[in-house]
Amino acid sequence: MRKSDDQATQEFMESLKVLDLKKYKILQSLRKIVFMNFPKVGERMMYGGIMFSEHIDFSGIFIYKNHVTMEFSHGFKFKDPGGVLEGKGKYRRHLKFSNLDEIAAKNPGFFLEQSKKCLN
Repeated sequence: MRKSDDQATQEFMESLKVLDLKKYKILQSLRKIVFMNFPKVGERMMYGGIMFSEHIDFSGIFIYKNHVTMEFSHGFKFKDPGGVLEGKGKYRRHLKFSNLDEIAAKNPGFFLEQSKKCLN
């Protein structure tokens, strides 16, 4: 798994690996998709999760008791043909993952591609 350049993020991931291996694997799978779409992305701990940015924040991964979420800062603008995005806030939308199989089913890469348009 790719190590983080941010010490706090790396420590968070190492701690999660010990405490909840299932959520750690979901987190690492989602990070891999982020880095495939944004090779130069920065990551840091914020709001209790990992925030991703390229000049502005565009996404984050957060760990909860029963699931992991991937949040999208401009999710209200996204096309969602499968109706998998959750959230009713003014801007942010999220995907919820309880197991690794849901990653392929919910296709976070599709939404990360749409995030690129919001960075310009």
